[in-house]
Amino acid sequence: MAFTRLESHATKTAIISQDDFLKFQEFFYRKTGIRFDDTKRYFVDKRLIERIGHTGTDSFRSYFQLLRFEPDGAELQALVNLMTVNETYFFREDYQFECLVKSILPEIVARKQGREPIRIWALPSSSGEEAFSIAMCLLERWPGIHAHDAQIISSDIDTNILAQAQAGLYSARSVQYVPKGYLAKYFTQTPRGFQISDALRAVVEFTRVNLQEPAEVRPYRNFDVIFCRNLLIYFDDASRKQAAETFFDALCPGGFILLGHAESMSRISPLFQIRKFADAIVYQRPGAAHVRPLPGRCEHGR
Repeated sequence: MAFTRLESHATKTAIISQDDFLKFQEFFYRKTGIRFDDTKRYFVDKRLIERIGHTGTDSFRSYFQLLRFEPDGAELQALVNLMTVNETYFFREDYQFECLVKSILPEIVARKQGREPIRIWALPSSSGEEAFSIAMCLLERWPGIHAHDAQIISSDIDTNILAQAQAGLYSARSVQYVPKGYLAKYFTQTPRGFQISDALRAVVEFTRVNLQEPAEVRPYRNFDVIFCRNLLIYFDDASRKQAAETFFDALCPGGFILLGHAESMSRISPLFQIRKFADAIVYQRPGAAHVRPLPGRCEHGR
């Protein structure tokens, strides 16, 4: 039987067998929708052994029992924080932000009634670069910002990365593509990095959510736009389909979702229509007549 043996500062020797790995693989998939294949064994084993040492459990079996049965789920959250990848920078795939302000928002505004706010959901938030990029685009590139309120919610499953996003402190690498005028206006350079302004931080609300937990995503409703870029590539087909249904329910009729350049909603779900704008291809929830029937469906704003 294959196994990995790694040294840890807290445990003399820890062993993760192939059976252990398969048990964890299935458990983590059920909880998060993310499945680690055999090519990720070293990555997974190293982090499991780190948490075994940190918690003082003496084996994978003991640690796995803790993961499964701990009432508050604190250890599962700590492990999720270690296992998730958070790699991004400001104004990544900027053409989609151009599409937002030039094409998508004018169409949304045309069908809005009265002073209804524009609601945007960005996930995964990572350390906040995407959500703050959206905020700067609305403030600097969209003329309609003076006539319409906008709400930006940015969510992630990783509580550590959400704390970083809320702090708003970034490296030179993260801000390398921020236009110089924006950098001067919205950031202050400090010995620790580039600190985003309090005014911009106040524009974005950061929240924790697990897309695979229906009770957690149910309150997320009535969004006009969703940015979900470079997340679905980590899901398998079943988890992608579930996520697509979650996004369908979260969007207003006629709302839009933007995915990463390597992702295609057409290969995931038939629920959305393709919209080809000058700057980007995006996906749209059909109008009010097209409603996905779901038992116990709940539609309300946050």
